[in-house]
Amino acid sequence: MRSMGINMEEAKLKTLSQIKAFLDGTSEVTFRVSKGERNQFIERVFKRFGYASHGRVEKGVLLRYIERMTGLSRQQVTRLVRQYRKDGKLSKHPQRVAPKNGFTRRYTVADVAFLAEMDVLHNTLSGPATKKLMERAFQVFDDVRFERLPDISVSHLYNLRGNKQYQNKRRHWTKTNPTGIPIGKRRAPQPNGIPGYIRIDSVHQGDQDGVKGVYHINAVDCVTQMQFVATCEKISEAYLLPVIRQLLDGFPFIILGFHSDNGSEYINYKVAKLLEKLLAEFTKSRPRHSNDNALAASKNASVVRKHFGHAHIPQYCASLVNAFCTEYLNPYVNFHHPCFFPANNHG
Repeated sequence: MRSMGINMEEAKLKTLSQIKAFLDGTSEVTFRVSKGERNQFIERVFKRFGYASHGRVEKGVLLRYIERMTGLSRQQVTRLVRQYRKDGKLSKHPQRVAPKNGFTRRYTVADVAFLAEMDVLHNTLSGPATKKLMERAFQVFDDVRFERLPDISVSHLYNLRGNKQYQNKRRHWTKTNPTGIPIGKRRAPQPNGIPGYIRIDSVHQGDQDGVKGVYHINAVDCVTQMQFVATCEKISEAYLLPVIRQLLDGFPFIILGFHSDNGSEYINYKVAKLLEKLLAEFTKSRPRHSNDNALAASKNASVVRKHFGHAHIPQYCASLVNAFCTEYLNPYVNFHHPCFFPANNHG
């Protein structure tokens, strides 16, 4: 019924002067021609007003009218005009047509799977080395699975490694597991301009071939923005508690508050006992309040991911990465890296 009403009202516009008055009198149309009826509507307008017989100014008025009624851009309307002038009509349901000279996919899903298998066996060597391995697999050992891959360029080999199918086969990331333990107050930190209220979060360097990567623990002070990053092999209590102590000892002021998300690596009795000894308030994020720990999450991206990326780092490298954080990353971030943040100005 609505579409019929639009068509009946629109059909009353029979002259260009009426079209101009309509455009001048309506800054915004609250109704539009439906997507399925656009081409039929445009074709009716072209025929009713004899589009081809008008000059440039009059044609511009008609195009503006079509844009207003359909919501299409000028470029889209212009393409439909070309089609109408060529064929004398517009198709009811325009379909995308593949280009005649489009690119064909040379390397198949199976080729990507074979590349991933080769990388699993050899622990992801460099592009040239992997290319040589695939050449040898086909030419020396007659493995027909690698028939197409020996001719691949090294640059495109790296492209295939970035392919979603490759990533899905070799890597996956998991979200933080929530816990139902009634530990900590469920609210945002309230530092009131006083340093010592820490927000903390963990960053996982992903799994590869079923093997876990290292975990970075990122702690940021709400007021001063002072930040310390530490790395541990796992986030079980035996590995995580020493790292948390290391982080809290690094801050040059008394720890008054400790805020985390609801991950079980933080919401447990061992962490709660540690904070109780420090007389620090323990708070945790609320459901559907993403800003509660947004400061730590933003630092995960701007500092941790910027320096370590998303690539897999094996767990046996945890001590080396942690030493890098302690000796280089943390001093750089806190004493040599400019940091802008909002400050309350009561003056």
